[in-house]
Amino acid sequence: MPSRHGPRIVLLAVLGGVPLVGVGLLASTSMPSSGTWSAVLWGVALLAWAVSIVQIHRTVVRPLQTLSNLLGALRGGDYSMRSSQARRDDPLGMVMLETNALADTLREQRLGALEATDLLRTVMSEIAVAVFAFDDQARLRLVNRAGERLLGTPRERLEGADADALGLRELLEGPAPRIVEMAFAGGNGRGEIRRSSFRQGGRPHTLLMLADLSRALRQEELNAWRRLVRVIGHEINNSLTPIASVSATLGRYAEAENRPQGWEQDLRDGLELIESRSLSLARFMGAYAKLARLPEPQRSEVELEALVRRITALDDRLEVQVEPGPEVVLDADPDQLEQLLINLVRNGVDAVTETGAEQVTVTWGIEGQQVLLRVIDDGPGLANPSNLFVPFFSTKPGGSGIGLALSRQIVESHGGTIELCNREPEQGCEARVRLPVRR
Repeated sequence: MPSRHGPRIVLLAVLGGVPLVGVGLLASTSMPSSGTWSAVLWGVALLAWAVSIVQIHRTVVRPLQTLSNLLGALRGGDYSMRSSQARRDDPLGMVMLETNALADTLREQRLGALEATDLLRTVMSEIAVAVFAFDDQARLRLVNRAGERLLGTPRERLEGADADALGLRELLEGPAPRIVEMAFAGGNGRGEIRRSSFRQGGRPHTLLMLADLSRALRQEELNAWRRLVRVIGHEINNSLTPIASVSATLGRYAEAENRPQGWEQDLRDGLELIESRSLSLARFMGAYAKLARLPEPQRSEVELEALVRRITALDDRLEVQVEPGPEVVLDADPDQLEQLLINLVRNGVDAVTETGAEQVTVTWGIEGQQVLLRVIDDGPGLANPSNLFVPFFSTKPGGSGIGLALSRQIVESHGGTIELCNREPEQGCEARVRLPVRR
């Protein structure tokens, strides 16, 4: 077993002096001298040898002890100790210098970590989303203030508890993100869960975030009802007001003994107005019913190029140009995609025929995991793009205002997005539809 460093240094110093002692003995036996002087010289030599051994031990071992104390302090989290022997003019001083620099770096990193931890705790305590951290045994290791309120229990009693006991086991399993029904002591209703994973101490942990959507959904529902009542009320009033006025006039004609000249024509005009407004109101309610009853997509394989060529051939007012992109197969509802393309192509053709322009183009390309379908026209462009997807809003005379709203519903139900924008610097409009690709 190897000896310790300190005794080994002493042993090496002793062994280093043995040759000198041998030479001295040889010299003393071969050269006659006084016994007293010989003893004195030997005593002085041995004393000097002992002093040198002690000095060598102190010079080599003491700095290592100092370095050991410094490193032990760093390991214990004490970054205040420094070596006074740090200098650049010898190797040992360089080691001490680097040790001091390491202490400064660790001190700064520790302060930064403490500040970051304090900021994280502050943010965690203030956000309204309930956050739970579970270890690999599904035991709760961290919870924020929103999580305490949701479960109706203080943190001290929650940490270390099993997910089953907390009623959170189901949320740790299954797909995420997703909407769930919550039933806890501190709240109930609909919530959205999200999960992520991280490692701490070499062990996997799961971060569970639960956002209460009930209040936001109730507010959005209320706003939706208000918008719906305002739109439907406006349309119904537009139809009922002239119907009521004409009906009152025709009623007076029926009761009058002496009807004015030409009352028969007034009667026919009034009845035509009542019929026209009634049919308009019926179309409006039918359009709303269509928008509200869009079914879930019945997905199958759809070849995009075949679909585009079939739809662009339907409008006989203008020859729509098709610029083929790569071969793409979508996992989608073919009937709903047909309706989407019909709406977009029809809007483009309507725009160019109004201004006497000549071109509508449909093309597509791949962007990451999505296909970008573009319908481009050189019409007048969009005058009010902010209201394009508002139901029953239309810039076209006689338009129902549900085409683009229905198109957005179709796209979003397929996991995609849709946007309309003016072309710059060219004239016209461009509709961009992004849909997931099935390869």
